[in-house]
Amino acid sequence: MASSPSTFSAPLRSLPCVLMRAGTSRGPFFLRDWLPADERLRDQALIGAIGASDLLQVDGVGGGNSLTSKVAIVSRSNEPSCQLDYLFAQVGVGQSSVDTRPNCGNMLSGVVPFALEQGLVDADDGETTVRVFNVNTKSRIDVTVLTPNRRIRYDGLTSIDGVAGTAAPIRLNFLDAWGAITGKLFPTGRRVDELHGVRLTCIDAAMPLMIVQAAELGLAGTESPAELDANLPLLEKLESLRRAAGELMGLGDVSTSVVPKPVIVSAGEDASSIRSRYFTPKRCHASHAVTGAIGVATAFALPGTVASSELPIRGVRKLTVLHPQGRIEVEVKVDGEGEAATIERAALVRTARKIFQGELHLPDYVFSQPADTAEFPSKPITLVVPTSQGGGNDAMARAIAEQLGTLLGQQVVVDNRAGANGTIASDYVATAAPDGHTLILGYIGTHGMNPALQALGYDPVSDFAPVGRIGYSPTLLVANAATGPASVKALAMGARTWRYASAGTGTAPHFAAELFRLNAGVKLQGVAYRGSAPAVADVLEDRCQLMFPSLFTALPHVQAGRLKALAVAGPERLDALPEVPTLKELGIAGVEVLQWYGVFAPARTPPDIVARLNAALNAVLADPAIARRLQAHGTQIAASSPEEFGALVKAELGKWKQVVQQARLTAD
Repeated sequence: MASSPSTFSAPLRSLPCVLMRAGTSRGPFFLRDWLPADERLRDQALIGAIGASDLLQVDGVGGGNSLTSKVAIVSRSNEPSCQLDYLFAQVGVGQSSVDTRPNCGNMLSGVVPFALEQGLVDADDGETTVRVFNVNTKSRIDVTVLTPNRRIRYDGLTSIDGVAGTAAPIRLNFLDAWGAITGKLFPTGRRVDELHGVRLTCIDAAMPLMIVQAAELGLAGTESPAELDANLPLLEKLESLRRAAGELMGLGDVSTSVVPKPVIVSAGEDASSIRSRYFTPKRCHASHAVTGAIGVATAFALPGTVASSELPIRGVRKLTVLHPQGRIEVEVKVDGEGEAATIERAALVRTARKIFQGELHLPDYVFSQPADTAEFPSKPITLVVPTSQGGGNDAMARAIAEQLGTLLGQQVVVDNRAGANGTIASDYVATAAPDGHTLILGYIGTHGMNPALQALGYDPVSDFAPVGRIGYSPTLLVANAATGPASVKALAMGARTWRYASAGTGTAPHFAAELFRLNAGVKLQGVAYRGSAPAVADVLEDRCQLMFPSLFTALPHVQAGRLKALAVAGPERLDALPEVPTLKELGIAGVEVLQWYGVFAPARTPPDIVARLNAALNAVLADPAIARRLQAHGTQIAASSPEEFGALVKAELGKWKQVVQQARLTAD
């Protein structure tokens, strides 16, 4: 099939399409050039292709189930060392929605066969390995397929549970699975933790998981999904453990997040297998997620976890994850022994089959509203967070996203785009379509300090339309409770050069630390991270001893006794920590950093859309439950109009430019 651009003709619009069964999923595969370049038109085309508006999906190629309402969009990659880009889209069942936030390992298995037939990559004789970049999760996967005589082969003798018959094997080798979200394979620094009297393992391997032995919960581990879903006390206990584990893993408040996923494990059939019940997170999966299988197999292969094999696993081994509908085999390579053991790679086998290829006709009604006149909001709204998952900004975004979506009548999806000290996320939103469907949770770092410190690719004033302020959070000076200095006096008098962690150059923790260093005359060495979550994690692990986080970020760790609050970098003491003095009280002036947060849309967003977003945001902030949730973490709510928030940004930018000049701060 030629890879020509899509063509549309009224009243039916048509485009090339290949329908494939990939793993245990099914859906249409498209070249990116076959679909409209405009994201809204693209999503309308996908909704029409699947027939998403109807629960039965009789007017499209969907199957009335989330497993058969999936789409793969494929193109050549611009990523270094990668050959293909794969964008996964989950289309709604009974609702007109398209979600490009998650990844799907099953649909991934059809990407390379599809790309070979479309001429995007060349086949080798015998077998072909292609490196795929998953656009959704920004991760790399090596995919190996059989290509005798340089042609893709679909038939073979490999079977996978959940699919009738056999087919040719397709090998998926995940390269960026370990610590992909939290930065560490074991985010707590331990292979076993105890929460509420239950021993569990927190692991980040392809997907952050909280793994518990079935016996710890009074279970056999062989229960069916229906039995587990009917056990309400068990579900409540799992959710309580999951939320506590999320805090411990540095993910913050996970009450509105789907990670970490709870997993209940028990003994398998032999020394190379483990039985798993995977939750999504509030219902037991009918079978098992591919990414979850990698995490369970990793915990099984490494010693010292609650899921570890009784016998040592070394070298290359094929492990089996048993689930309610059968099994998934995962090949792992283990290097080292004992606590030094690591997983070098993890791979598993799926199969795929082309069902048909041809021309897909789309109903005209999905395009009945032109993109520039469609009622707002016409699709899910993306709220971009410029820091990694688990930090204070992320927790704040997730606290307001669900209710904001309810008020606006569309899902609000939180999209973490950490990197370059907020520049990646800010650039992305500044250049997004000015239609209100892409927003950013901006803060003092992205729209005040970092632009004051250095020239960036975006302008914090002219490139954004302020929607409204969320509130303020004071800044604390904290130390590792066990190894850090006991007081500011001890810090100032010591001869040691202490290491401080920051959320990145140009962020509030960086500015506060440098102002403290200059005004207190102490020796400090800075270490910049991609957000507050990994920075706090390394202070907790004593890789750094100090940090100036927001109260929102620090308070849970201070209350848990793992961080010691030494001083407030602000004008007055805090109600949450009344015994902690200000730096000014301790004789160190000039270090007052009050962190603020708010929501921005791209510049040129229509004023009526900004007004609607502002009204919805302020209504969320006025909700007592949301207010208590944010205030419990140390954020003072301060809603505003768009105009008031815009004036604040301009004033803050001028203020921090003056501080940079006076203190001679640099980005180095």
